[in-house]
Amino acid sequence: MKKRWNSRVVSVLMVFLLMPVGLLSLSGQACDEVSGKLPVFIAGSLTVPFKAVAKEYNKQYPKVEVLMEGGGSATTIRKVTELKRECGIIGSADYKIVPKLMFPDYADWYIIFASNQMVLCYTEKSKHGKEINADNWHQILQKDGVTYGRSDPDQDPCGYRTLMVWQLAEKHYGVGGIYDKLYKARGNTMRAKSVDLIALLQSGDLDYAFEYDSVAKQHGLKYVKLPERINLSSAEHEKFYAQAKVGIKGKKPGQTIDLVGEPILYAITIPKNYPDQQKAISWVEFLLSDEGVKAMESSGQSAICPAVASDKGKLPEVLKKYVK
Repeated sequence: MKKRWNSRVVSVLMVFLLMPVGLLSLSGQACDEVSGKLPVFIAGSLTVPFKAVAKEYNKQYPKVEVLMEGGGSATTIRKVTELKRECGIIGSADYKIVPKLMFPDYADWYIIFASNQMVLCYTEKSKHGKEINADNWHQILQKDGVTYGRSDPDQDPCGYRTLMVWQLAEKHYGVGGIYDKLYKARGNTMRAKSVDLIALLQSGDLDYAFEYDSVAKQHGLKYVKLPERINLSSAEHEKFYAQAKVGIKGKKPGQTIDLVGEPILYAITIPKNYPDQQKAISWVEFLLSDEGVKAMESSGQSAICPAVASDKGKLPEVLKKYVK
């Protein structure tokens, strides 16, 4: 206890000594030296938690203008790799597509920092909403007049994870044909990213929508909590998840990337070609800090602490202490 108290005293003294020249960032850089615009391209499901992080980040870095842009994770990455847009931060809802779409030209590391699970959202207006549950949801969706939404698997990980849930449901419930019936049903609506479905759900244009648990909580939606064996949330069922496979568009026209089911893990990286690497690093460092994690979790997004690096040796030095 004495050692800890002495450490706090030293920290307080250091702050007072440094105040005349400006507060220091987590990495020791003067916060008032970090300034300008910071483009942050993220998965749509990260919009709410990252806005909360940005609010806290700006208390420490008031001269940085965080420009948040949400979209499907694959689309977000292609803005950099194909459209050549300048971006400081990439936040993906699936760590796997970062190396598949960005390595080696646009990135050579990523950090897994958050997790999630698939749920089926609905509202008071939803047909059969009072009777739907974790056992009969696939039967409810096949009823006449029921409409449901999913996101585009080529643009958004939530889209291909929805298809994986349908595949795994056949094995979990021991009922064949679930995938084909849900895929081909008239009530099946698709949008670019999962958060685009929320307005349709709330307006009553959709009865149900496949979303992430965090998104359902952030928007106050009712939801069916799917069985752990199919909701892609648990390392315990990793082998079972791996039985599901979905192909999405690759780097080049006509190229396909095959993805297999596994627990949902989010990743962050900094594009190699972003000119102000230190500014981007300050954002990632804050995200992984206690303050960043607290802001993220207060918005319903589960964090992974410590975070996990693809290759710790390739990380900027100041980020290494946050990962294993």
